[in-house]
Amino acid sequence: MASVTIYDVAARAAVSIKTVSRVMNNEPNVRPQMRERVLEAAGALGYAPNLSARSLAGSRSFVIAVFVDASLTLDHWRSERGSDYLQRIQLGATVETRAAGYHLLVELVDHDGPRVRQEVGALLAALKPDGVILTPPSCDNEVVLELLDKAGTPYVRLGPEKPEGRGPRVHMDDVAAAREMTDHLIGLGHKRIGFITGDQRYGASQARLEGYVAAMEAGGLTIDKAWIRPGDFTFESAHTAAAALLGLDERPTAIFASSDEMALGALAAAAEAELSCPGDLSVAGFDDSPVSRLSRPQLTTIRQPLVEMSTLATKMLINGVARNAEAGARPRDELIPFTLIHRVSTASPKG
Repeated sequence: MASVTIYDVAARAAVSIKTVSRVMNNEPNVRPQMRERVLEAAGALGYAPNLSARSLAGSRSFVIAVFVDASLTLDHWRSERGSDYLQRIQLGATVETRAAGYHLLVELVDHDGPRVRQEVGALLAALKPDGVILTPPSCDNEVVLELLDKAGTPYVRLGPEKPEGRGPRVHMDDVAAAREMTDHLIGLGHKRIGFITGDQRYGASQARLEGYVAAMEAGGLTIDKAWIRPGDFTFESAHTAAAALLGLDERPTAIFASSDEMALGALAAAAEAELSCPGDLSVAGFDDSPVSRLSRPQLTTIRQPLVEMSTLATKMLINGVARNAEAGARPRDELIPFTLIHRVSTASPKG
């Protein structure tokens, strides 16, 4: 059976081949009625435009790329935990690219490797993406940003540490979110609150620490340096950190972890120390990932709007909003609200 061609669609819709091409390439200045007629004809015939042919027909590749951190992503997959962060980024972006006739590619970037310049340069040369979504730490990596600017490739930065200067960004207020969670614990009556930081290569890690410190200081509470322990967004790092916190002579009555996975590590350490949650120890997380609802007890956490953020970033790239602004123009800055989700892992301390 012969494959359906653009000529067949044009004949069925009674329009020119050029009109069909403009509709399939999602170009502007096509009347809504005409666009609908062409799409109905394409659907009825089962026509799917060939990506290579579309690319050759113009300067676009119809590819949106997402750059993600190789080391943390591979660590999660090797441990068979998967990456909810990446899955939610992909969900928002995939829905938008599919609707617009684009393809989404996820590329792992080794930011700590010696060949990051060569690897990213080769990716851009091979893929020629119409746009790139930069997740942390790509969104703050000077080499990555330099190469994108040099290639003239539009990009949107998700959750960057540095707001100024380099292209549009879509983000949430991590400082305010961590401050609100810490205020929640203080409001329950906790005065000794432990904090487990995230990977220091990520701007969000420092921002969440800042929010915790700001809330403690505003609440008139002393911060013992021993209450702040390093983590790297993994279960294992938080398990070690929480065990150290629970081994203190004056242990915290609450632990706030910078991610839900790390909150699970804190829960495990508490169970091993024969402490109940939230009876003996309150535990709070960050992300509102599926594990926060499946854990026992269910986690109090911050809902990070990753799907909404990646959806908006993809729209900005496809609609051309993210193209390099004119000299002197301020890059677009979109702030997406977070939500504190109060579940049963936090309660007032005993006594």
